[in-house]
Amino acid sequence: MLSGLDPCGGAGLIGDIETINQFGVTPLTIATCLTVQNTASIKGLVEVDCDLLVKQFKHLQADIDFEVVKIGLLSSIKQIKTIAKLVKHKTIILDPIVKSSSKYDFLDVPLIDALKQQLLPLAKIITPNLAELQALAGEKNEQKAIQKLNCKWILLTTTDVSNVEIEHRLYRHTKLIKTYQYDKLPGHYHGSGCTLSSAISALIASGLGVEIACKRALDYTYQTLLNAKRIGKMQNHPNRQLPL
Repeated sequence: MLSGLDPCGGAGLIGDIETINQFGVTPLTIATCLTVQNTASIKGLVEVDCDLLVKQFKHLQADIDFEVVKIGLLSSIKQIKTIAKLVKHKTIILDPIVKSSSKYDFLDVPLIDALKQQLLPLAKIITPNLAELQALAGEKNEQKAIQKLNCKWILLTTTDVSNVEIEHRLYRHTKLIKTYQYDKLPGHYHGSGCTLSSAISALIASGLGVEIACKRALDYTYQTLLNAKRIGKMQNHPNRQLPL
């Protein structure tokens, strides 16, 4: 897993580790950035040196035969290009984090363009919410945005724009093949996207196909939100410590 470190543990690498452990898969973690963050806001981040990322990745690879790589928060064009070279022969699950749930902008237009050019073509599946899809495609119409990105698989989550019922949509080569309905839960949650993408990664690493992995990961993520815990003053944490 390549993503940022969230000190409060709701999202980022800590959330990834908690999730992947629930599926009996061993997480291998590399931090892309360190954040100044709590349950209410993000005050900044520091990028991890690309040379260190390369050394960590190659040293892990020399010892451990891993195939699936989940990518979350990235913080520079150089980092995106570096990681794209490292993972080009891996199975990539990409969570394109453009903005935090507390409205902190992680990616500007040049970084979004780099993500589109360098990593999207390599990804097996991406898991954007509607705002992230629109930012990546530069298009507000959902179908046109899906066609512009032309990814192998896109699991579009719509929690960010839903009020009563949520419908997530799974596309394969721009064609809608599955929809998933859930009731909208009250409150604000920190790390649901990381939970979902990490669960998909663990399930694919366990040998499941994309459709089954997405369904099981969505159900699991929903349960973590139903049982969410509040540790600070603002957003709730998914309760990932649940039996499957």
